[in-house]
Amino acid sequence: MSNFNQESVLSVHHWTDTLFSFTTTRDPSFRFRNGEFTMIGLKVGDKPLLRAYSVASANYEDRLEFFSIKVPDGPLTSRLQHLKEGEQIIVGRKATGTLVIDNLKNGRNLYLVGTGTGLAPFLSIIKDPETYDRFEKVVLLHGCRHVAELAYGEMINDHLPKDDLIGELVRNQLVYYPTVTRDPFRNRGRITDLMTSGKLFSDIGVAPLESAHDRVMICGSPALLQDTRTLLLDRGFTEGNHGEPGEFVVEKAFVER
Repeated sequence: MSNFNQESVLSVHHWTDTLFSFTTTRDPSFRFRNGEFTMIGLKVGDKPLLRAYSVASANYEDRLEFFSIKVPDGPLTSRLQHLKEGEQIIVGRKATGTLVIDNLKNGRNLYLVGTGTGLAPFLSIIKDPETYDRFEKVVLLHGCRHVAELAYGEMINDHLPKDDLIGELVRNQLVYYPTVTRDPFRNRGRITDLMTSGKLFSDIGVAPLESAHDRVMICGSPALLQDTRTLLLDRGFTEGNHGEPGEFVVEKAFVER
């Protein structure tokens, strides 16, 4: 277990009967870049039961936050969803992932495209002052089936704009666009459909995607990854990675969140 830190659960929040989040202590030695993930889990018997989770908290915060689905028969989530304050989990000491702004070329607008718990890495990215230094406008797109699944909306709309560190940046540069497919809501439809039809850009008052000045990060369902990647490639975007920055990046480490 030398590759893991043991952390204490500080809080647990159940958004719906299928979604929850929790915060833990953070070992001072744990370092990560906003947008990265690490392995977390529980000891079951003498062995660790682990899976990859994006860190939803920013890298300057003194606690860690994770956002998870509840899978009734999931080996790990069936246990994690019953976490209580004060209980222990294990957190990997190494973080990695492609959703870091260093993997993108410089640009004007940054689109963060997520479905479900694919929102998690973007929660850390929108708290990062460097994000707003690199890009003039940051557009956070979160797609879900139901309105109740649009977690963190209050934090994004109400709390971040008042934050002492990044409040002014958020107020001036962040656009939050939640959308659902199965409930009445002000924004309806799949993210890629809203992009293709142009409704998204009309709604937020921004020109349609262009590889010359737009950059995109994608995290979520397999369908989202495939459809958004195809949409971008058709428009001349190039995919970036750790070795070569591009116009968009995709997190492929976990597609079912």
